[in-house]
Amino acid sequence: MKPEVEIPNELFIVSGEEIERVLRRAVRHALLQHKRAGNPIATWRDGRVVWIPAEEIQVEDDADSNSR
Repeated sequence: MKPEVEIPNELFIVSGEEIERVLRRAVRHALLQHKRAGNPIATWRDGRVVWIPAEEIQVEDDADSNSR
């Protein structure tokens, strides 16, 4: 078992925007993979899990995800 690595909270303050940008790109990539493969995704709406069919998955344009 690998030892746990402690990440200082300051890292999230200093690199917060970059971390958010990377996470948005990763989510976009995962959504595109699901959509292309025809696989649904699960999301949370009104306190319940809802399945979204692949043809209804909405993916941000790459330019939109990089501007935040």
